[in-house]
Amino acid sequence: MSDLKVYVGKRKARDPEFAENYESGYLEFKIGVLLRQARKEAGFTQEEVAKKLNTRRSAISRMENHAQDIRLSTLRKYAEAIGRKLHFSVG
Repeated sequence: MSDLKVYVGKRKARDPEFAENYESGYLEFKIGVLLRQARKEAGFTQEEVAKKLNTRRSAISRMENHAQDIRLSTLRKYAEAIGRKLHFSVG
């Protein structure tokens, strides 16, 4: 088991609030990472995506770094702006 998994397990055991919010926090983090990775692979800067979405670069940065409460329609527009399609599943 990795050091990170050991740390997370111990932290969940001693901190109920951390345990309760860990999964949603991790999912938000992962969404942001996926957005940033897809943008970079498509060869776009945050500024370029912002212009396509008629917003500011800081809004794109927030999406990529603090992916909280992003609307599905916004994710779809982001994907279209970088020439990708949005796919998701419920499992």
